[in-house]
Amino acid sequence: MSRAIASDYRPPRWLRNAHVQSVLAGSLPRRRKGMAALAAAGARTQQLIVDGGNGVRLIGLHTALPGVEPRGMALLLHGWEGSAESAYVCLAAAGFLARGYDVFRLNFRDHGDSHHLNPDIFHSARIDEVVHAALDVAARMPRPRLVVAGHSLGGNFALRLALRAPAAGLPLDAVAAVCPVLDPARTMEAMERGMPLYMYHFERSWRRSLLRKRELFPDRVGFDDAVLRLRMRELTEWLVLRHTDFGSLDGYFDRYSIAGDRLAGLTVPVSILTSADDPVIPVEGFHQLVLPARARLELAQWGGHCGFIEGPGLGGYAERWVAAQLAGGD
Repeated sequence: MSRAIASDYRPPRWLRNAHVQSVLAGSLPRRRKGMAALAAAGARTQQLIVDGGNGVRLIGLHTALPGVEPRGMALLLHGWEGSAESAYVCLAAAGFLARGYDVFRLNFRDHGDSHHLNPDIFHSARIDEVVHAALDVAARMPRPRLVVAGHSLGGNFALRLALRAPAAGLPLDAVAAVCPVLDPARTMEAMERGMPLYMYHFERSWRRSLLRKRELFPDRVGFDDAVLRLRMRELTEWLVLRHTDFGSLDGYFDRYSIAGDRLAGLTVPVSILTSADDPVIPVEGFHQLVLPARARLELAQWGGHCGFIEGPGLGGYAERWVAAQLAGGD
């Protein structure tokens, strides 16, 4: 089992509540802070469609500083029902820009304004199209270094991308993940047992996404309002059985799990940051991880789920940590 390094993150006492941290993480004031940081850097952003393979198209935002020769490219991956413009993604992007990196913020299928691009729905086992998109970014915008960072489900994708990079021929130099989903079955159980706020948030966001998909592809998607009213476990199972070949909910969860020894074969350097009080990703799973010697696992006592807020200014330790781990500096 891998031994965690104690994190230096120490929030003020009023920010040591896991739910306060988790709610603030993706809040509108934080998103505004991230967008303001990108604007203040003088960065220019261009929307691009990248190739996900087999006809799949994904949208991403390439952000760069005019007239600056980039030291590398940072590919940033958001969490489930987030987007390339989520608060933590924008704040991390600003940190990379300050260190001389370009940033490519990728939207997963059916996230952001991308529902129209592909007829089939998103699910979390669609790692192949993310690998292909990363290859497309690397080929179209070659840089001295390519690094990847992800939060929550994006952290899960980032670590699976690291596993697949050598065989895919992706020149990936390093990966950082914040509060990555390890075992989806245990995450589902944690949300079902925990504060209803998280389940309500994700169910509400996911239903809106599925409604949008049905409007665009009514014949392909094929579910009625009664299905959309199902709770998350039942709705996930309904979609898995009718829109995938996994055969069962457990089979689907197993397909994108990175728990236990599944990361043991990593050859790309990885850094993982999580918190002991995360209400969505049980910390026990991190103690049970089997990681290679060069991997870094950092455990904070506080931080909630992808929070790590440092004070009233809503700056985040996690965003600074991601940029420092992958691009150097404080």
